Amino acid sequence: MTHVDMAHPYFGAFVLFVLTFVAFSATLFLQRFVSRKLARLDTEKLKLSIYECGPQPTKQPNKIGTQFYLIALLFILFDVEIIFMFPWAIDFKLLGWFGFAEMMLFILLLAIGFIYAWKKGALEWHSIK
Repeated sequence: MTHVDMAHPYFGAFVLFVLTFVAFSATLFLQRFVSRKLARLDTEKLKLSIYECGPQPTKQPNKIGTQFYLIALLFILFDVEIIFMFPWAIDFKLLGWFGFAEMMLFILLLAIGFIYAWKKGALEWHSIK
């Protein structure tokens, strides 16, 4: 059997981490078990009923066009790519000319992707008719 060093400065933090994990897992299991036993299965009428006040809820067709999702996807894509530039900016002197060339290639590919999306009309907003 191996020796456990209880004098290590992070031993207490490790014990708290293990206890927290065990408590979280037990709480999650207990919550799922109790909620499945107490849940009502006939809630469709309740979901469609009026809550306190307001009009009757009606099912409407989705009026959000795919253009919204395309612009959101492009925003997230370019936003994440820009985030990759921050570590490069911090270690710019350490990376030298090789790092500079890599980032210029990265920016070139980013610009090509932006121009491609622009030419395809992905950044133009069309009204829903």
